[in-house]
Amino acid sequence: MNREPVASSNIASIGYDATSETLEVEFTNGALYQYYNVPQALAEQLMQAGSKGQFLHYSIKNAYPFSRVG
Repeated sequence: MNREPVASSNIASIGYDATSETLEVEFTNGALYQYYNVPQALAEQLMQAGSKGQFLHYSIKNAYPFSRVG
């Protein structure tokens, strides 16, 4: 999955696959997570958020299943 670099203190890059509704987040510490069943509109809101870390924490992290993949 292609990820785009983002301006964030704790997130390095974000990618999204609309077909599988999978959001992929690479953190600045190198950890890589995939969040599943994330609607495309929510992924787009994350990309537009002023604080991507806060948006991820409050709107995605505990609301969608995820796994660490790297």
